[in-house]
Amino acid sequence: QVQLVESGGGLVQAGGSLRLSCVASGRTLRMSAVGWFRQAPGKEREFQAAVSWNGGTLYAADSVKGRFTISRDNAKNTVYLQMNSLKPEDTAVYYCAARLKGPSMHIGSRWPNEYDSWGQGTQVTVSS
Repeated sequence: QVQLVESGGGLVQAGGSLRLSCVASGRTLRMSAVGWFRQAPGKEREFQAAVSWNGGTLYAADSVKGRFTISRDNAKNTVYLQMNSLKPEDTAVYYCAARLKGPSMHIGSRWPNEYDSWGQGTQVTVSS
């Protein structure tokens, strides 16, 4: 099994930036797709971005595309989410997740149930 630990969250003013990190231990993520999701209070977990094993990316919608950038560093077994031009509506707990099994484990997905391992989350709060 793999353990995922997110970091980099915090309090930032609107228009600011944060870079979230997702560090894996126990198993290499080199062949796995990794996704970032967020969950605001009272709302369902929401897909943000995913990166496939070969660096291919998938983003949720125009609202984050262009502001959020997902990337991976296989040497560090780490996936990043760079978030720029943050808005108050970006406030949420952000989770990373990895696909670990199945024939499509290396392809990014927007569906939470296709991910096998989740981190504990990191809080992002954007003030207006």
